Order: sequence, then C-alpha cells, then structure tokens
Amino acid sequence: MSQHPDTLTRRHFLYKTGLVAAGTLFGNSLPVKALIPPPQKPRIAVILDDVGYNISHVTPFLELGVPITFSILPRIFYSRRLAGMIHDQGHEIMLHQPMEPHNPLINPGPGALYLSQPTEKLHGIISENIDSFSYAVGVNNHMGSLFTESPQKVAAALKVFKTKDFFFIDSVTSHNSHAFDTAARLKMKTACRNIFLDNVPEKSAVCAQLKKLKAHALTTGQAIGIVHPRTASASALADFFGSRETHGLEIKYISGILKNRLQQRVLASDKAGFSKAGFHNCR
Repeated sequence: MSQHPDTLTRRHFLYKTGLVAAGTLFGNSLPVKALIPPPQKPRIAVILDDVGYNISHVTPFLELGVPITFSILPRIFYSRRLAGMIHDQGHEIMLHQPMEPHNPLINPGPGALYLSQPTEKLHGIISENIDSFSYAVGVNNHMGSLFTESPQKVAAALKVFKTKDFFFIDSVTSHNSHAFDTAARLKMKTACRNIFLDNVPEKSAVCAQLKKLKAHALTTGQAIGIVHPRTASASALADFFGSRETHGLEIKYISGILKNRLQQRVLASDKAGFSKAGFHNCR
C-alpha cells in the first residue's frame, strides 16, 4: 500500500508528536530515542470461529503456519478433541460462547446464554462451558445479537470470565452491543472485531476482505478479523499469508494485541463503522 511521502499515518503522527514533546521537556540532556521507542509494525490478528463440528475443516488452518486464535464452541462433538490438537500445536484458544440472537427460530447451540436465565443459571452454564476444555484464555460471543444488547446480562456473564482472567472480544453482531463497553468498565482486556472476512464464502470475496483488514491495520495500527472453517477461507488466508500482502505487518495472536487500554481504544475507535464490514448471517 503506497503512501505519498508527505503523508503521515495516525500512528507516525503520534510518534513524531511524542518526539517533539520529549525534546521540549528534556532539551538535549537525554537522547530522544531512549525516551520513546519507535512505533511498532501494524498488527493483524485472525480468529477462527465455530470450531468444533469438523476436524477436517479445521486442519487447513492449522497447516498455515501462522498465529491464529481458534475459538471453540462448547459441548460440540469434536470440541474437546480439537482443543487438544490445537493446544498441542501451540496455538491460542478461546471459548466461542453462544448467546441469544434476535431471531427466536435460530438455535445458538448447546451451552447458550439467554436473557430469560437468572444470574445463577448464567454462571453455572459459563462455568460448565469453561470446564469443557481447559486451554481457553479468552472468549468471544457466538451469535448474541439480542443478548449483547443487555448491559445487565452482559455484565453478569463477563464477571465470571473476569474471575478466570479471560480477555474478551466483542464479535459485534449488533450495532447496539454493550459487550465491549461493559468489558472495559470491568477492566478486562478487551477489543472489538473489525472485519468479518467470509460473510460471502467465496475465495475472491475473502481476499477482498483481507485487503480491507490490512488497510485498517495500516490506518489504526492493528486490526482483528473473524473467519470460519471454510475451504475458500483457508485458501484465501494461505494466499494472503504466503504473499507480499503481509510485508511490513505483524501477525499476532489476539492476546498479542491486547497490551494496554490505549490499544483497546484504538481497536474500538471506529466501532460505529463496523457495519461496513458486514454482520454475519443469523447472528
């Protein structure tokens, strides 16, 4: 992605501003480079959602040879086995927590959270889901367009995950989600997804979304994409990671871009524009 030589990215503007401020404060008494580290490369993190139904659909993502965070559904036939396989290969694992969608005809799956459930019931379900595989270090919502719109219910759920020191990623399946803001108030490590990569399950469409993910990272410093266990998605990711498209980028696990509150704000700063990336069907 080329840039005019006189054009500063937001990241470099903040860096140069910091250099000026440091020079003003300390004069020539200390080297500026010792005060402010150079800006990091833009970072990209990819989450593979909906893991648990099929081993063969997940295997191509394990073979990519890059950091991918695998988000595993609870209480699905292959969930526990896949969690062991993924953990043995050194990859990061999240719990893909099912939550109630707006459409009452859609079943979010076993271990789901509903608005009608009392707090004690919510806590019990979450605890059982966490115990179903012991390798998870974070959580994101599966569906949940209705559930995440309730600040009270979201807070009740996230408090359990906080006790486990989980980080939380808001999948942003609703414009009106309170999940990210609630997690931030609870002082959890948190962020929002930026791009759903494979709403259109065709390789060319996924490749186009990956370019958008890269552009977002170059603009803000980092970006989170969500993908699903599909042949077209695995093929598009293989091409993307194997090409010069990732030159100058760092590919990280989700935990690798949740370092501090400033980064959380950057990741959520354009939350109102996430709809441009599309919402996943039936969420």
